[in-house]
Amino acid sequence: MLTAWSKGEKLSFKANPGYWGGEPAVEKFTMTVVKDDDVRATRLRSGELDGAILPPNLARGFEKDPARPGAPPSGSRGMYAAKTFDYRNVTLPTHQPVTGDVAVRQALDIAVDRTTMVDELLEGAGRPAFGPVPTDSPWFTAGTERRHDLDRAKRILDEAGWKAGDDGIRVKDGVRASFPLWYTSGDKIRQDHALAFASDAKKAGIEVKTEAGTWEVIEPRMKTDAVLAGGGSPADPDFDQYLLLTSSLGGDGFNNMARYDNQAVDRALDEARRSGDPAARKAAYDTVQRELVKDPGYVFLTHIDHLYVVDDRWEGLTTQVEPHDHGLGSGPWWNVENWKPRAK
Repeated sequence: MLTAWSKGEKLSFKANPGYWGGEPAVEKFTMTVVKDDDVRATRLRSGELDGAILPPNLARGFEKDPARPGAPPSGSRGMYAAKTFDYRNVTLPTHQPVTGDVAVRQALDIAVDRTTMVDELLEGAGRPAFGPVPTDSPWFTAGTERRHDLDRAKRILDEAGWKAGDDGIRVKDGVRASFPLWYTSGDKIRQDHALAFASDAKKAGIEVKTEAGTWEVIEPRMKTDAVLAGGGSPADPDFDQYLLLTSSLGGDGFNNMARYDNQAVDRALDEARRSGDPAARKAAYDTVQRELVKDPGYVFLTHIDHLYVVDDRWEGLTTQVEPHDHGLGSGPWWNVENWKPRAK
């Protein structure tokens, strides 16, 4: 039962003695909002927090770490991984002279080294992303994987008239191939992805200037500036793809942040949401994914496994396949009413 709520800071709960499944063994539970990854790890290590979601490089540091002071004799923390539909991508605003050029979008889409991002940024806790649908989903369209091909990316830009200048950055009709890329402050995964994307883009002759800020700073700039964004839902494909890609929602807050406008995609999305035939819907979403190869509105980078570190004094913890969003309803605490104290 909710006992206190401090907006943007924490929610506090206590066990409901009349709960139909029996009174939970967890008597009190507090969910604290800590947006900065490093701060979250520090508070977890000090014992101020019993559990947290962390990026892979910070989560791995707890694998052999003793539990917080005063913990039971088990003396360790458990790490729990959850497979997800959670992707990280780069928006390519159509209302921008560089990212609005289809050749630039196509080049960036194959200049990025997704496999290296998974191996080095995520330490293997994820998969390359070629769209909003993970490659192991039955909704994924086989053959839409994009191989890292820097030479081909350069050829696409050459043929489109983007010629390298003296400093290696390309120029076309007096327009320099340069644009800003924003990511949210304190989010190490987004920061690392932004820096890796910028490094790969530079090898193709495109300058990406990374900037950190809060959403209050970023949101007014989304029409013309690229953003290291995230999304993904394991529910029906319409839940995620329609909001992400339909032109009717271009610029509608965090829906279709790139203002992507592709008539073939619009038609396919409408067909898929109006049909009850699974085969027809699969064909429609196949069309969407193939169109994203020809005309990328976003560069999808990785699908990320969520990693949680929790004090090892409880048992009954499990995870599920998760969406982009994570919090009280996701992670190992989705079933906190079933947790039991571990036997000493």
